[in-house]
Amino acid sequence: MQDIYKVETHPLALSENMITGDKYRITFLTEGLIRLEYDEEGVFEDRPTQMVFFRDFPKADYRVVRTENGIEVHTKRIHLIYNEKEFTSWGLSIQVKGNLSAYHSIWHYGEEIHDLKGTARTLDMVDGATELEHGILSRFGYSLVDDSRSQVLLPDGWIEPRRKGIKDLYFFGYGHDYKEALHDFYRLCGKTPMLPRFALGNWWSRYYKYSEESYNELMDKFQEKNIPFTVAVIDMDWHVTDVDPKYGSGWTGYTWNKELFPDPKRFLDGLHKRGMRTTLNVHPADGVQGWEEMYEDMAKAMGVDYENEDPVVCDPASPKFMEAYFKYLHHPREEEGVDFWWIDWQQGSNCKIEGLDPLWIFNHFHFLDSARNGKRPMTFSRYAGPGSHRYPIGFSGDTHITWDSLDFQPYFTSTASNIGYGWWSHDIGGHMLGYKDDEMTARWTQYGIFSPIMRLHSSCSDFNGKEPWRFKKETEVVMEEALRERHRMMPYLYTMNYRSYQEDLPLVEPMYYEYPEAPEAYAVKNQYFFGDQLMVAVVTTPRVKGLNVAKTAVWLPDGVWYDIYTGLRYEGGRMVDMYRTLDSIPVLAKAGGILVMTDEIRGTEAEKNPESLNIRVFPGADGSFRLYEDDNETCAYENGACVFTEMDYKEKDQGVFTIHPAQGKTELIPAKRAYTVEFCNFAKTGSDTVKVLVNGAETEAAVKYEEKLQKICVEVEADTAAEVQIILAGEVADNQTEKRVFDFLNQAEIGFVLKDRLYQLVTAGKKLPVLLSELQSMELDKDLYGALMEILTA
Repeated sequence: MQDIYKVETHPLALSENMITGDKYRITFLTEGLIRLEYDEEGVFEDRPTQMVFFRDFPKADYRVVRTENGIEVHTKRIHLIYNEKEFTSWGLSIQVKGNLSAYHSIWHYGEEIHDLKGTARTLDMVDGATELEHGILSRFGYSLVDDSRSQVLLPDGWIEPRRKGIKDLYFFGYGHDYKEALHDFYRLCGKTPMLPRFALGNWWSRYYKYSEESYNELMDKFQEKNIPFTVAVIDMDWHVTDVDPKYGSGWTGYTWNKELFPDPKRFLDGLHKRGMRTTLNVHPADGVQGWEEMYEDMAKAMGVDYENEDPVVCDPASPKFMEAYFKYLHHPREEEGVDFWWIDWQQGSNCKIEGLDPLWIFNHFHFLDSARNGKRPMTFSRYAGPGSHRYPIGFSGDTHITWDSLDFQPYFTSTASNIGYGWWSHDIGGHMLGYKDDEMTARWTQYGIFSPIMRLHSSCSDFNGKEPWRFKKETEVVMEEALRERHRMMPYLYTMNYRSYQEDLPLVEPMYYEYPEAPEAYAVKNQYFFGDQLMVAVVTTPRVKGLNVAKTAVWLPDGVWYDIYTGLRYEGGRMVDMYRTLDSIPVLAKAGGILVMTDEIRGTEAEKNPESLNIRVFPGADGSFRLYEDDNETCAYENGACVFTEMDYKEKDQGVFTIHPAQGKTELIPAKRAYTVEFCNFAKTGSDTVKVLVNGAETEAAVKYEEKLQKICVEVEADTAAEVQIILAGEVADNQTEKRVFDFLNQAEIGFVLKDRLYQLVTAGKKLPVLLSELQSMELDKDLYGALMEILTA
């Protein structure tokens, strides 16, 4: 095969890490990651597999004790006991050290694994929750991944099946050191590559028979409303689908439908001018039929009788087919301007090589092929088992349009991190069946901008589109603002994109990654960290009738937390029911948090490093952030071709925020930048108490105070090579409790006498315990009481 289809691997483990018998081999890759092999013929595998690329870990620290019954092996993490015979539940066990559980932290071979789960191949035909596959993390301290049936990668880039009857297992025994386990999983299987910048913007997707004209009209309307997109997803009707029945269904196709798209290059060039990249949907399963424009070339390459129009069978088990598949079916479309492919494989998991999943092989070779010409590679396809994180982005399938489906997606997404799969793309708003619910669509869109990939999608029904103007005005406003907010977050998202690659930490992390010993961290299934500066709790239920707010249970770890949208400041260390009107969901930054954003949100702006930054600083503690930037398109980042801009906030007698000089390949970013720094939740202060220094020299800057949002805003322009320092003598603002209670009661649809009574109690100046006691004695509706408690006790 061509060199581009060969991957770098280092599959040979150190011999010093191996304990080998006649029929077994145990390899201590680390003190907690153990490979367990058994083969009756004593033949062990040192080549890479489709899951495992790298076994060249450093020397592990372990101690072997030989007994009359076999061997015992100790590391700082585990105690292994093995009778040196065939793997059995009575002959092989591993105990994870540490006080994790009274009796659940011992694994015996063959026992069911109880872990924190991983992810699933697809959400097709799922309404609500579905069973998830195993991950590598567990509250019991261990999990297991079986690599016995995956394919072996050959030096020429192709694959072959494993020997039958062998056992090849990887035991992860890291206790509650979840991040360390995840790091070593990536070390074993390969890193998650960085996405190109455009992939982090909004995607417009719909299964609908668009034409060039209708698509451009739609994009014009989005632009008029300042609703930005960076990716155009063209579903299967881009190609000819109405074919002679003798050729099949027309579900598979590679020939443009010229009735809809008379000049494909013109169409794609036009999208590029808007700042949008394009992906086309393909269903490879039916091969290449005689009506396709490239049929004859493909048939000749495969030795098929083209004169009789014999079909070219889709054969992903053939390297000859795979190379022709790209050469004749995909490369010509890419020369016209197609940027990447949506591999919509839906036809099973079998092909001509026993055990080879055709989905995996399409993902693998599409990803490698997309790296031609120096591009940063990318796919868009379904999950195909452990190791799939190397081929982002994931398409989770045809989601049902129900509240239950929305409620499952945040948990599904964060839990996928437990098998290293960090870039799920969901059908935001749902795809099919279900029902129309404007409030649900608003909440789904809000979740979408705080999910890995923001892709609106819907089915081919004329009634089922996700254009914001199809919905009630309140939902339209929420959707449009959410889509703009996603693009404002691009500097932050792109930095987290790099963090995912460099530090092996997915964008979306379950709460227990940071707080593994806190029971609450496991209970809040729809709450997660979104990068290293934000914590999100998704709203997945309708508003409470009459109160016009939806409730979601949020766990606040110790410390001070700020809702970045409501401005409410919370003391942590507790569970809180949070109530939100339709315009926001709880998104919280910790004291000392620094959130870097931009107002340059159009598609043509979102794909490049911005000339202006909007930076939010949250008081109460010291904090720091390192902005990452690169060329956004190539793989040069792998060799360190990037720029870092360090920022920090120090809170002593007065707050000091510093933007340090940019470091690295600074030619990749603008020479000058306009900075708007917003100090959130600060009491009003005079402009004379704010001092701005550029390279140590005091500089004039625009300073204003936004009363409603309680923010000090400082605007300054400076070279990116300069140090910018903002010094302010301010105080943290109070929570404006009385005003917040009034605003809540004012919009609530409850009795006026009750509103007056409640507001009089709140403004009477009574101490909080007395006030709470009186409110409790009124036997209020549970959610009315809860909404007041959130404000009063924040």
